[in-house]
Amino acid sequence: MKSSASLYHTFRAALLFALALCSVHAVAAPGGSTIGSAPQGTLVIIGGGLRADNAEVWQRIVKLSGGPGARIAVLASAAMNPEKSGESIIKKLNQYGADAFFVPLAVKLPNRDYRKAAEDPAIVTQIKSASGIYFAGGDQGRITQALLRPDGSRTAALEAIWSVYRNGGVIAGSSAGAAIMSTTMFYDAKPVLDMLKMGVTDGREIAPGLGFIGSDVFVDQHLLVRGRFARMIPVMLKKGYHLGLGIDENSAMVVDAMRDVEVIGYSGALLIDLSGAISDRGVKNFNISNAAISYLDRGDKFNLVTRVFTPSPDKADNKLDPNQPDMREPVFTNDILGNNAVLDLMGNLIDNAQQEAIGIAFGNPRDPYPDLGFEFRFSKTVNSVGYSSTEAEAYSVLKLRLDIRPIQLRQPLYRYK
Repeated sequence: MKSSASLYHTFRAALLFALALCSVHAVAAPGGSTIGSAPQGTLVIIGGGLRADNAEVWQRIVKLSGGPGARIAVLASAAMNPEKSGESIIKKLNQYGADAFFVPLAVKLPNRDYRKAAEDPAIVTQIKSASGIYFAGGDQGRITQALLRPDGSRTAALEAIWSVYRNGGVIAGSSAGAAIMSTTMFYDAKPVLDMLKMGVTDGREIAPGLGFIGSDVFVDQHLLVRGRFARMIPVMLKKGYHLGLGIDENSAMVVDAMRDVEVIGYSGALLIDLSGAISDRGVKNFNISNAAISYLDRGDKFNLVTRVFTPSPDKADNKLDPNQPDMREPVFTNDILGNNAVLDLMGNLIDNAQQEAIGIAFGNPRDPYPDLGFEFRFSKTVNSVGYSSTEAEAYSVLKLRLDIRPIQLRQPLYRYK
C-alpha cells in the first residue's frame, strides 16, 4: 500500500498536469487557430548573451533533447548573417554532445526564397526529425516573417516546429529567440523610458509572437542589465496579461509541461503579477498601482498554474525573518532603469527595517518630454517574503508591491554654484 505522502505527491502531480492541460488547451495561435492539445515538451528561454562556457544551460538543452547525439535543429532566422550565426550555435551544441544541424530558413539567407523554404517538404521533414529546436538571436521580426504567412497563419515549417514541441521536444531560444515565446512580442521597440512616456502601439513597438509559452504569460529578455522590467508593464496592461516573466542575460528559464519554471545559468528572472493592479485613467501619463514584483534567482522554481514558489536548495532553510533585518538605511536609486539597479534595490529592501524603497527614472534634457519622469515605489506587504543564500550573497524576493507614477522634473536639473 502506498504511504499517505506518496499518495499526496501522486495526486498533486495529477492535479498539476490537469491544470496545465486546461491552462494551455485553447491557446490562441497566429492566424486565429488554436493549439489542439497541451504541449508535452519543454521551453528553454534564454535572456541573450549566452556564453560558450555556460555549461549548465547548454547541457540542459542537450539533455532535455535526448542527451548525447540529440538531433537539434538550429534556426538562425533572426540573424543578419544566418549561416555564420547558425554555425557558431551548432559548434557549441555539438561541443556539449548534441548532433545539431542548420535549417536553411531565414529572411537574410542569400540566394534562397524564405517563403518557399517555409513550405518545403524537405525542410519540414528535417525539422520533424529533430528532438530539439534552437532559435538564434537577432531581430525577432525576422523569425515571425519567415515562419508566418502574410495572412498570419502558420507555415508548414512552423507547424513542424509545433509538432516537435507537442510531442515532447525542446524549443530553446536566446534573445530574439526568447522574445517570440509569448503571443505578443516586442517588435520595433523604443527605449524603455520612451515607452513609459509615449506608450506602445500594435504593429510598431509590439507584434504577434509565436506563443509557445501560452496566451497567459508575457516574456521579455536582456532584462536586468537593460532595465527592461519597466517596459513589460505597459505592454501587459495593454494586452491583458496578468503574468510576465523577464529573464536576464546568460541565464535561462526552463518551462516544462507541468508549467514549472526553473531558473538556471548566471543570473535570474523577474516575475511581474498584475492580477491586482489598477491604473488611474484620470492621470494623463502612464501609472500603475498595486503591481507585484518578484525576483527568482538561479535554482528557484515557480509554477505558473498554482503560483507556488520553491527556493533553490541553498536558500530553502534560510527564509528571512522580517523582525531581524540585516540593514536599516533608506534605499533609493536615481536610475532605476540602470544595469541591475532594480535587483540591487529589491535585495536591499527585503532584508531591511525600511518598509519601502524608491527609484526614479528620467531622461536626457534633449529627449522628448524632458520634464516627465517616473517614480517607482517598492513596498513590503504582509505577503512579501525573502530568502538568502547560504553559499553566496544572493536573495530571492517575493511579492513586493510596485507603484509607478509620473513626476515632473524641473529644468534645468542642476545649476552651477
